[in-house]
Amino acid sequence: MKKKEKTRDRCLIKNSSKENKEKIVLDIFNSAVHKYDLMNTLMTMGLDRYWRKLVVNYSGIRSGDKGLDLCCGTGILTIELAHAVGSSGTIIGIDFAANMLALARKRTHSNNLEQVIKLINGNVLNIPFQENTFDCATVAWGLRNVSDLQLAIQEMRRVVKPGAKVISLDMAHPEIPIFKDLYWYLFKIIIPPIAKIFSSYKKAYQYLYESARAFITQKQLAELFRSSGLINVKYHNLCGGIVAIVEGTKSLPHFPY
Repeated sequence: MKKKEKTRDRCLIKNSSKENKEKIVLDIFNSAVHKYDLMNTLMTMGLDRYWRKLVVNYSGIRSGDKGLDLCCGTGILTIELAHAVGSSGTIIGIDFAANMLALARKRTHSNNLEQVIKLINGNVLNIPFQENTFDCATVAWGLRNVSDLQLAIQEMRRVVKPGAKVISLDMAHPEIPIFKDLYWYLFKIIIPPIAKIFSSYKKAYQYLYESARAFITQKQLAELFRSSGLINVKYHNLCGGIVAIVEGTKSLPHFPY
């Protein structure tokens, strides 16, 4: 029995049902909340903040706009977007991990952005807004965690206005063969030492490796953007393709002559 439990624990997401994956992800993010930002900083050598700023730039969001940040976590990207829209704009942050949102609320308060940022406990698979509501929709480090990837993209497309962008920032797959093999090897051996530093969050690091390895390539994600009805789809490799930004635009309506 112990051996079976150990094997099950060793692979958190392989062959998991959609419902089980959601539960695993929710448990991990609710338990790792206090170390989550530090974990990202260590794993990315501080580049995660720069990458989020790139997302804001690619989004095209401007002063007075209304933006949506999905899987907003502790609110770092949400706050970057809030600075871009200013006091006359609105940013809605949605996350299904209540503990993450609690920290995001504290961060919103400490940045005096409570009039700009509204935080909601919700799910990207069922966004509680009408279609054509937002001037952009962003998701950072989130799509690889959802149980239905295409539905998530379709929901993002649904709620943005025609001409608005849908943007994802997430783990990706290096496209140069030699670098790709070296990267995954180093990634696998780097995870355990960091897990020892934050021993109580070992599953979070295990999940990070597994979910990154199992996630589709940036090229495949771009194809999903297209098949979900987005146009002008492109992806931008960062750091040799270990991370990628994928963007697409909701098409303008066609009126018959």
